[in-house]
Amino acid sequence: MPELPDIEVYVECLQRRIVGATLDDIQLRSPFVLRTVIPSWRECLGREVTGVSRLGKRIVVALTGELRLVFHLMRLGRLHWAEPGGGKLPGGKVLLATFAFSSGKLAFIEVGSKKRASLHVLSGDEAVRALDRGGLEVMQADAATMAQALRRENHTIKRALTDPRILSGIGNAYSDEILHAARLSPVTLTQRMSDEDYARLHAATREVLQRFLDTMRREVGEGFPTKVTAFRDDMAVHGRFGKPCPVCEAPVQRIVYADRETNYCARCQTDGRRLADRALSRLLGKDFPRTLDDLEDRS
Repeated sequence: MPELPDIEVYVECLQRRIVGATLDDIQLRSPFVLRTVIPSWRECLGREVTGVSRLGKRIVVALTGELRLVFHLMRLGRLHWAEPGGGKLPGGKVLLATFAFSSGKLAFIEVGSKKRASLHVLSGDEAVRALDRGGLEVMQADAATMAQALRRENHTIKRALTDPRILSGIGNAYSDEILHAARLSPVTLTQRMSDEDYARLHAATREVLQRFLDTMRREVGEGFPTKVTAFRDDMAVHGRFGKPCPVCEAPVQRIVYADRETNYCARCQTDGRRLADRALSRLLGKDFPRTLDDLEDRS
């Protein structure tokens, strides 16, 4: 799922292209994408774009007349841009909707059959705020405020980082990277973490998000994002199961649950202990290697 750095870059690129432009046409290609009825999407036509902003993992396009287009990309939704008279946009089954502006055309796509990506047409900022899950904007908060938000409930730190009611904009990929940078186990309970742990977590969160945001800005330049992915070559642990940790060179481990996984370095984050994988540790029972040394012996 596109997270804070990806969404911020999308927002910045759209700001440069559509603020001040007129929305001339909307073509809805999927019956599932539009989640609202009133106001009608047709009321948006002919209106000028006055701003583009981020709300958690959503993109908000403000139009004159207090109308708002709110995009949620979910896991597999993406945006593509074509300048007037040039550039080919995706089509076929992946295309959810197209938006023709006086400055170019925007395609909203989703690669997958579940069609979870969504578009809301809303009237006024109050209606937009109703979609806000209430999470803290970590790039604007100090360590004490972040710690207070995370300590309200006792969850694993991995779960808490990705809960939009607690923190805004962080998902599965960047939570792995943040916890690796902070040298924290993903299963540490939030109410058992020390002030020192939280100071380290806060610094790691800001550093990781800013680093990837800066990298993406450099990669995109004056263009438009075309390779938005949760799996990047410059990530330390996320999506790198079995590959060497860039800090200590121990093999990256994982916990698999449903269709997602948590990646971590046992040596850097869990004192060499391998965390129980629900499926594999249950299957192997006592034979499940609990430490990196056990894993090497069995290999």
